[in-house]
Parts: sequence; C-alpha cells; structure tokens
Amino acid sequence: MRTETFALFFGIAYLSAGLLGLHPAALMPPPADVPPMRVTSLYGYLLGVLPVNLPLSAVHLAIGAWGILAWRRAANPRVFAGSLAILCGALAVAGLIPQLDTLYGMLPLHGNNVWLHIGTAALAAYFALHAELSVEHRASNMPDRREEAVSVAAERRHGHADRRLPAAGEEI
Repeated sequence: MRTETFALFFGIAYLSAGLLGLHPAALMPPPADVPPMRVTSLYGYLLGVLPVNLPLSAVHLAIGAWGILAWRRAANPRVFAGSLAILCGALAVAGLIPQLDTLYGMLPLHGNNVWLHIGTAALAAYFALHAELSVEHRASNMPDRREEAVSVAAERRHGHADRRLPAAGEEI
C-alpha cells in the first residue's frame, strides 16, 4: 500500500469518527468510574467503545481532512504520516499517565482511545519511514524496455523489414 492510500484510508476513518462524535445518537453515556471531564459538551462513548467529546471530535475531523488533502497531494502524504505518528504517539502516552489521561479535563484520552492512538501511531510511523523506500527500490531495479526499443522507421531505414512477412524469395 502506498502512503497516499494510507492517508486516504485514515483520513476517511478519522473524518467518520469525528462526524459520528458530533451526532448525539451515536454516543452512549459514560460509565460512572471514568475520570471527570471539564468539557462535557457531546461527551460520551462513541458507539459504546471510544470516549469522545466536542474538542476530540474536532481533532478527529482535522486529522481526517488533512489525510484526504494528503491523498489528493495538496499536502505531502509522508509528512502527514510522520506528523500523525508523532501526534498519536503523544496522545497514547498521555492516555497512559493518570493525570494526563483527560488532558486536564479537555480531551478523553483514556480507555480504548489509548489502543486507537497506539495502532494509528505504529501504522503511520511505518508508512512515514519504510513504505516509500521499498517502492522506490523496486521501481529503480525494473528495466525500462522502451529504452531498448528501436523505432519502426529506424528499423526500415537500416534494412530490417517487417519480421511478420517472409523475406524476399521465401515461401509463405
């Protein structure tokens, strides 16, 4: 898979998560044992799995839009993948630290969001660092047959007639 395809896939996924986080019917009330939040607008568990609120949905929308722009080459796909790896890696680490798991009550980074951010960071780091190198390596080793080809006009000038027809004096 190319880095542009990665950017499109994750752009659509994060854009969808951001849009679903803005729809109250897709949110379930948070359990009683979760850390308290200061920003409680549209706070809940997206499809009962991921804790979200309005600022986190806005972050997901921004990541999704950036991914689609990177797919369309309006932004560099490798820069998108590298930046996403750093951002999601930082969010995953913050979700593991008890005082930062809500980013001071602003973003719910705890629970399954940690796994989401770890997985995203790992895949984004792979595509930022390794994917393009292997594609360039394969492309550089393939011979280009067009360089060896002789044009038809040049063949006829030098006496090489059409090889599909028998030579002069031969029978069909």
